[in-house]
Amino acid sequence: MPDSDALQLVAPLSLADQVEATRSGDLSLQDLIAQTLDRLEAVNPLVRAILPDVRLRERLSSEAADIIERWPIPSARPPLFGAMVAVKDIFNVSRMPTRAGSAVPPESFSGREADVVARLKEAGALVLGKAVTTEFAYFASGATANPHNREHTPGGSSSGSAAAVAAGIAPLALGSQTVGSVIRPASFCGVVGFKPSYDRIPTGGTLYYSPSVDTIGYFVNSIADAALVAPSLLLGWRAGEDAEASPPRIGIPTGAFIDQASDHMRGALDAAAQRLRAAGISVESAPTLHNIADISARHRNLTTYEFAEVHQERYEKYGAMFRPQSAQLYEAGRQISAADAEAGRASRFELRQRLHERMDRAGIDAWLAPSAVGSAPHGLGSTGDPAMNLPWTHAGMPVVNLPFGDVDGLPLGLSLVGRFGHDETLLGQAAMVESALTTP
Repeated sequence: MPDSDALQLVAPLSLADQVEATRSGDLSLQDLIAQTLDRLEAVNPLVRAILPDVRLRERLSSEAADIIERWPIPSARPPLFGAMVAVKDIFNVSRMPTRAGSAVPPESFSGREADVVARLKEAGALVLGKAVTTEFAYFASGATANPHNREHTPGGSSSGSAAAVAAGIAPLALGSQTVGSVIRPASFCGVVGFKPSYDRIPTGGTLYYSPSVDTIGYFVNSIADAALVAPSLLLGWRAGEDAEASPPRIGIPTGAFIDQASDHMRGALDAAAQRLRAAGISVESAPTLHNIADISARHRNLTTYEFAEVHQERYEKYGAMFRPQSAQLYEAGRQISAADAEAGRASRFELRQRLHERMDRAGIDAWLAPSAVGSAPHGLGSTGDPAMNLPWTHAGMPVVNLPFGDVDGLPLGLSLVGRFGHDETLLGQAAMVESALTTP
């Protein structure tokens, strides 16, 4: 049954509305802080999305005063002035420890502030707090519950980030994806998740899992909010390209890949296709990804090998503090050959090229696929299966999760996948798809 607290726990915020109010001065930053902390204090004990911070009110007040002093004139304020952001606890933030969901001492993760956090601050944002993550962004889950039903997982590894946005604690949250850690929790929590093309958001100052595929993304409540954030975070943003996008010709990648999804999810995909066609958007089946088992094996080899590389010194010193799932992953990575890892790296470009060629042959602009196998599984011990996200992450292609449908009150989500490097176009197309999917 849906959580009895669901009505009070699920309360999405508009980032655009918040920023418009703070940039103009209609809402003072001190009033915004008070509203945000009231919501945090009421909801966070139930969903456990944000880590405790005894200096939170003092820190936010100080940082708000700093940005008001820096940008006193409303017309000169940057695009995210006053935006409250939850930051996944693998990104270094000045004046805040990084713990990465682990018992390992935080000094092990210390370093310069993450580039993505610096870019957010330069755009005027305020860091509300650190969001709960699974240990080292792998499978050892944290305490976060799904705001739609607290007996179900919010997904991982960006669990706290997705839940914070769904619960109205923050209108924007940072996450990262090595397999499915932005798109899957966005699907489970019923929010918009955006995983850009690989390397479009700089990753310096981040605790890596697998540098060859790790991609920073973020959570919001609408495509309009996603588009508001993108120019501040994505390298080489091409202004106006999103607005110039034409309605996409969509392909559904039928075959072995889609067969992994549940009946509920495939039903949502069929219903979405019908609604898009009714809105005049072309949707066609395009069989592909028949070798998904091989793609998955190469991705696992690469990421597991690199996980062991990243954590070698840490494991030698603190291995006894690793949770069992993380320790097992590290040991598995030690058994993978450098040749198998290199084959995984080469596979990324091969898959991207094949998918682009398939799109060209079929006249497809974007793929539409399930964002998860199904709705959020029961229990907090597992974060769900990332199988539906793996090929797009391996190819480094940009993906947006669009909420669509539910099962017993638990959200379902669909992935709109664009061409590598054309994130601007994907966001423009996603706005059209979002509009069609939300029109009865």
